[in-house]
Amino acid sequence: MRKEDKSKVIENIVSTVKEYSHFYLIDVSSLNAADTFVLRKECFESDIKLMVVKNSLLHKALDVLDVDYSPVYDCLKGTTAVMFCNVANAPAKLIKDKAKNGIPALKAAYVEEGFYIGGDQLDALVSIKSKNELIADVIALLQSPAKNVVSALQSSGNTIHGVLKTLSEK
Repeated sequence: MRKEDKSKVIENIVSTVKEYSHFYLIDVSSLNAADTFVLRKECFESDIKLMVVKNSLLHKALDVLDVDYSPVYDCLKGTTAVMFCNVANAPAKLIKDKAKNGIPALKAAYVEEGFYIGGDQLDALVSIKSKNELIADVIALLQSPAKNVVSALQSSGNTIHGVLKTLSEK
């Protein structure tokens, strides 16, 4: 590959890392063409950008950025694909669903400004809630006391109405 081509690829990787807030490094070396096609299709449907990159070019691209990505450098061995997304746990769920005998395997992830190294972190990544899920939980917690009061008032009103109706019939 010519030096100009390498610099264009590095610029493309840098712009993609800046565009998305989370990325996952996965090993797809054992996937055949059909499985790779299915993985790419499911990534597209889940708004995940899948990019197969050379480790050295990814390393150079991460060096250019402001964040210190040095914890993931040791994972840049073998065949590496990068999953970029804006929903923190979407790639983890996809990897967990698709994984057959550990393939595709999680190498590392940069999620919510934290590093997760190794395949054993997959369950932790799946359980991370997105911003929208956290907002929904907070709203549900704020609404629950009001719902309890309303339901108590409605049930006591029905109870009083039932007692009065029974007394009037006698």
